[in-house]
Amino acid sequence: MRAAWVLLACCCLVLRATKEPFEDCNLHKLNSGVKPGFPKTIKTNDPGVLQAARHTAERFNNCTNDIFLFKESHIKRALVQIVKGLKYMLDMEIARTICKKNGQRNLDNCDFQTNHTLTQTFSCYSEIWVIPWLHKFTVLVLLCH
Repeated sequence: MRAAWVLLACCCLVLRATKEPFEDCNLHKLNSGVKPGFPKTIKTNDPGVLQAARHTAERFNNCTNDIFLFKESHIKRALVQIVKGLKYMLDMEIARTICKKNGQRNLDNCDFQTNHTLTQTFSCYSEIWVIPWLHKFTVLVLLCH
């Protein structure tokens, strides 16, 4: 009986020495650099990113005394993190439109200012928490300069 255990132990050592650890389970591929819960880069034209950028612009409009509305003009970088929903982190630019706050409220129909004395662009960083199943958008951070 002891000889069988020794033989089994030797076979295991040989297999261990010739095979990569966890090769049969492909567990070594799980360490791909992206860890659960960590932010990861996402395309700037992703529909979720575009919605988050729009909510950022709307929040900016609610915080300013400008008579014109601003909307997102360029999304430079976008990250997403899974946190009881999605948290988008955006580096973006927002620019002044021709629409006044007391008039048009649909930013889709607002063109950017073409009058050089009225053009204005801000570089912004924002974090937007989205709970899709509740249709809830919350702007957590909005820093513009």
